[in-house]
Parts: sequence; C-alpha cells; structure tokens
Amino acid sequence: MKLAIGCDHGGFALKEVIRTYLDQQKIPYEDFGAYSTESVDYAPIAAQAARSVAAGQADYGVLICSTGIGISIAANKVKGVRAALCTNEFCAEMTRRHNNANILCMGGKVVDSDLAVRMLEIFLHTEFEGGRHQRRIDQIAEIENGNL
Repeated sequence: MKLAIGCDHGGFALKEVIRTYLDQQKIPYEDFGAYSTESVDYAPIAAQAARSVAAGQADYGVLICSTGIGISIAANKVKGVRAALCTNEFCAEMTRRHNNANILCMGGKVVDSDLAVRMLEIFLHTEFEGGRHQRRIDQIAEIENGNL
C-alpha cells in the first residue's frame, strides 16, 4: 500500500502527525506538500495528490487543510477521485464501506492528532462493501462522464 499525502499551511501540523504515524507503520507515501506553515494554496497540492491516486500511483490519499472543506472540493474535481471529508470515526468507516472513498480529508483545526490517526487507521483497514453501494459509485462515475 502507498499513500499520497498533502496539505496547505493550515493542515501542516496535522500532516506531520500523519507522516510520523506512516513512518512508524512503515507505510510508504509521497508527500505533495506543503512543507511548512508558510501560506500556500491548497488546490494545486490537492490536484497533484488526487491525480496520483486516480492514476494508481498511490492506493489512497490523505489531504488536510484548516477545515478539510476546500482541499476536498479541489480533490473531487479529479476524475476517479472520491475524496471524503471526515470529522469522526463513523464517517471514516462509512465512507470506505459505502462510498469506496479513496482520499481521506481532514481539517487541521477541526480534529486533534489522536482522532486523525484513528480515522486514518479505520480508513485504511475498512473494506468497501460493494453490492448496492457499487451501483451508486457507478452512478457517480456516470456524472463524471457527463452521462447522468
């Protein structure tokens, strides 16, 4: 498993927590920035990480900005990406089970470090249920393709 991770300045501190966790777990990742708390725009970082996931260069992604909202909106503009903003463990579990999300988005000023790591663990270890949920994922793909 390989991850694509990224953040803006508002998510930098939490991304560093995530990097430490990934290093401890020996989970490989590519870090698309930001690399400090100096102000940067989140959209280009989200696009690079999301394209990596969509192209299969990474299995999953983790994106963080202050709220998680902007970076999730930007990531979801990439075809094939299902970036989910999560604020609790239930959301992290259900977005994998029902939505087959491939990018976990969080707010650095919304969730604390412990919760972020727990959500990531849940996200990475929860399987997609398929079944009726696959039909809905297919419908999302149809929207992307302009057919629905």
